[in-house]
Amino acid sequence: MSPRYVLAEMMHETNTFSPQLTDVDKFGRNSPNGTLLEGAEAIELFGHTNTGFGGFYELLKARDAIVDVPVVATAWPSGLVTDAAFEEMAGRIVDAALTGPDAMFLALHGAMVTQTYDDAEGELLRRIRAVAPDMAIAVSLDFHLGMSPLLCANATVVTGFRTYPHIDVHETAQRAGRTLLAALDGEVEPVISWGVLPMMTNMLCQTPSAQPMKDIMDRAIEAEASGEVLTASVFGGFPLSDIPHTGLSVVVVSDGDKTAGDRLRDELLSMAWDRRADFVFDFEPMETSVARAASLGSEAALNGPIVLADHGDNCGAGGITDVVAVLEEAMKQGLDDLVAGPYCDPATVELATTAGGGAEITVSLGGKIDMPAIGLDARPLTITARVAAVSDGRYLVTGPMGTGTTANIGNTVLLEAGGVDILVSSLPLEPFDLGFYTHIGIDPATRKYLLIKSRQHFRAVFEPIASEIIPVAGPGVCSEDYSIRTFDRIRRPMYPMDLNTPMSVIGN
Repeated sequence: MSPRYVLAEMMHETNTFSPQLTDVDKFGRNSPNGTLLEGAEAIELFGHTNTGFGGFYELLKARDAIVDVPVVATAWPSGLVTDAAFEEMAGRIVDAALTGPDAMFLALHGAMVTQTYDDAEGELLRRIRAVAPDMAIAVSLDFHLGMSPLLCANATVVTGFRTYPHIDVHETAQRAGRTLLAALDGEVEPVISWGVLPMMTNMLCQTPSAQPMKDIMDRAIEAEASGEVLTASVFGGFPLSDIPHTGLSVVVVSDGDKTAGDRLRDELLSMAWDRRADFVFDFEPMETSVARAASLGSEAALNGPIVLADHGDNCGAGGITDVVAVLEEAMKQGLDDLVAGPYCDPATVELATTAGGGAEITVSLGGKIDMPAIGLDARPLTITARVAAVSDGRYLVTGPMGTGTTANIGNTVLLEAGGVDILVSSLPLEPFDLGFYTHIGIDPATRKYLLIKSRQHFRAVFEPIASEIIPVAGPGVCSEDYSIRTFDRIRRPMYPMDLNTPMSVIGN
């Protein structure tokens, strides 16, 4: 008789400083009809993709298993997830656990915060374990999370992404899945060791492809590859979440030998703590960054575009993507042959779409939403532009991140304002694939400047074509300047806010 497994995906990275609540509709944007995906439809759309769901499904399909899919739900990072949305998604997964499957495979994020729960994934695992105390559970997690006791205490196997941009999502799920399947076959005995440091790492210093994270992640990869442990994962943490679980963390799964797991966990945490000062990002003023781009402009025309990465208002970390301050500064400093966006502004999209291609319109772009948690008032930019193109905002992702999925940014328009082309969408999206531009007729490699709202994910496809990449510290709820926000609930003392923080580990 074929084994029966439950496979589900529930992913959201919650920026607790964002004013935008995340309701259940936000989790259905990748569905053709806007509802939560499940069953055969979810398998058809995501079973072949570079996602956690795709990675797990490929393994289970190869075992000729019966796979039940109660929900596949992913929303772009934003503010608190509503209790109603969480109860809908978690309820489906717990109900599936009640049917008595042989095991469960979950692609989760690890940074979902709801109106009630600081650790939504941990609460989900607690509920599953309450109704299925002996069931084996594999969990794949994002690199950015807030690790709490609930999650690791109720999972059998846990693995995390090793890349940023996240191009190993499929592989991460397979690492967790292979380990759990080996346990089900009686070949291994997974034991989890985990720990969290009182250390808030800046997201621009986290990528495992460069120091200070590279050696730490390389050691984890080597330990797993050599068989020293079953799996080893390092998590950079998500510093834009004001919850008690914020911090850099490590999870090691050993084969029946917790001493080995604890030893590697402590080694990795000590490596991170010793270089804690290197995880602090020293950003320059927005105006200085734009001026540097302007000074490089003539050289860039021959060598590829200069990418200005506005990381303060990046929806990939919960930004609203309607802050126009960097665009305004770029226009003020005379950057020409510039493509900017995406700016999420449904009202402007509707006005431009109604006017039609070729029409000249005057709009108040962006600046629709106040951000009281950081004291930022909405301020639009008035421009007169020509409607150059209109799109439904859907395109196939062909790059290394999210490969095979269909992106959906809603109805989208391209506005031409002098030497500046501006992409305005109805839904937020971080540009991590060239299709963001090519689907509306732009070849990004031929432009002098690309002003992108992104922190790291754009590098997956734009780094190879760029002559220069300049981080720009624009305003927004993703700002690297921690002094503009009040952290009321994080663990204290916390480095670097408290420079004399002693090393202390919460874990098992």
